[in-house]
Amino acid sequence: MKSRLAVLLLAVVTCVLTLPVPQASASSAVRYTNPIAEKRADPHIFKHTDGFYYFTATVPEYDRIVLRRATTIQGLATAPETVIWRKHSSGEMAAHIWAPEIHFINGKWYVYFAAGRSDDIWRIRMYVLESSSANPVTGSWTERGRITTPWDTFSLDASTFVNNGVRYLIWAQQEPGISTNSNVYIARMGANPWTITGATTRLTVPTLSWETRGYKVAEGPAVLQRNGKIFLTYSASATDANYCLGMLTAPASANLLNAASWTKSPNPVFATNATTGQYGPGHNSFTVSEDGQSDVMVYHDRNYRDISGDPLNDPNRRTRVQKVYYQADGTPDFGIPVADGPTPVRLRSYNTPDRFVRHWEYRAKLEAAVSPLADSQFKVVPGLAGSGTVSLESANFPGYYLRHRDMELWVDRSDGGTQFRNDASFTQRAGLASSSAASFESLNLPGRYVRHSNGLVNLQAVSDAQGRADATFVLE
Repeated sequence: MKSRLAVLLLAVVTCVLTLPVPQASASSAVRYTNPIAEKRADPHIFKHTDGFYYFTATVPEYDRIVLRRATTIQGLATAPETVIWRKHSSGEMAAHIWAPEIHFINGKWYVYFAAGRSDDIWRIRMYVLESSSANPVTGSWTERGRITTPWDTFSLDASTFVNNGVRYLIWAQQEPGISTNSNVYIARMGANPWTITGATTRLTVPTLSWETRGYKVAEGPAVLQRNGKIFLTYSASATDANYCLGMLTAPASANLLNAASWTKSPNPVFATNATTGQYGPGHNSFTVSEDGQSDVMVYHDRNYRDISGDPLNDPNRRTRVQKVYYQADGTPDFGIPVADGPTPVRLRSYNTPDRFVRHWEYRAKLEAAVSPLADSQFKVVPGLAGSGTVSLESANFPGYYLRHRDMELWVDRSDGGTQFRNDASFTQRAGLASSSAASFESLNLPGRYVRHSNGLVNLQAVSDAQGRADATFVLE
């Protein structure tokens, strides 16, 4: 009897331990309106345990460090901005104040930033500020000086993270003997957050075509830790429309100081998208949503391609945010830089939760492992027909909407006509099978709902439990 109970107990424990762990991609929708901040580049948002988000970024004058805080990411858009530090009048830290990041380490606040000299504005190095104040926006700051690396060369974009109890510094630097503008490096942090110790490892050198457009650049490293892996994004090429994100991946259990532990993605993971009007996305950071369930990518871009003169003198890089989704293997899928305005959601099937509404040759279907991601993203916008309805606009085909024709759901371009507006307008209701989800009832054919059937999405009446489940979608 005891042996049977032991076997049963072992089976129950094994079952519990092997249940699938919900991924970030299965979290609820997080919706923001872009851009978050005009004329703010190299953005960094840090969510603290005090319930506030802290936001800093490069200002176009390159002369100061600013800080905002709010209880929501969207709230940062209208939060008052405070100057916490200004450049020196001469000598070190007197020019090109770039890419500040704010971190909370061992009970104190730290800001990492890059700066040049008054007598040599391109002699850019990395520096650190410290504050012991509870509120870093109103607190005082102390200069902790320069971060010393193995070479006294162009260096910038310091960031930090902890893995398996070890704190690391990552940054970009020009290494003697390598004909690039900058490469990405990693080292362990020393006794304090402005020193490194031990070996310095070069993680990547820009050699691929998309990393070397205009300039040979790998800079702005940022780390996302999820699903047992370390994902390190970095920015590549010139800071115009060529700017884009690459990614390195390493197992969280690996020796991160061994360059062989890291694998470079062969193609950019986030790049210009002319259809959505977003150019040169890059220099990102990561934060988490207000409910703590979703990873959020923070980045800058421009809403036009052509720039007059040096891109560094163009002030119009804007701070933007969008949710990070994950593929079945746990790898992040950043999709495309979405259009300005409300960020899109995905419609996940309530009763087949690995499948999403997507368009394929403009027909609405229900599929798993959607690629490209943007085929399954829709902006929930005010209904084209009004009357308190909503319309679902394609993320990668702006101006195209989910609409019914002949009882089938298609993604079609709006012709502005009354029939189209009515066909593309739905009443969003609490989910017929779950009030925490959503169902979409046709405006002009009331009683018929967006519903999946045999892998396709149609407009159908709902009369039983199966129909209610088929017509219910989780917005994420």
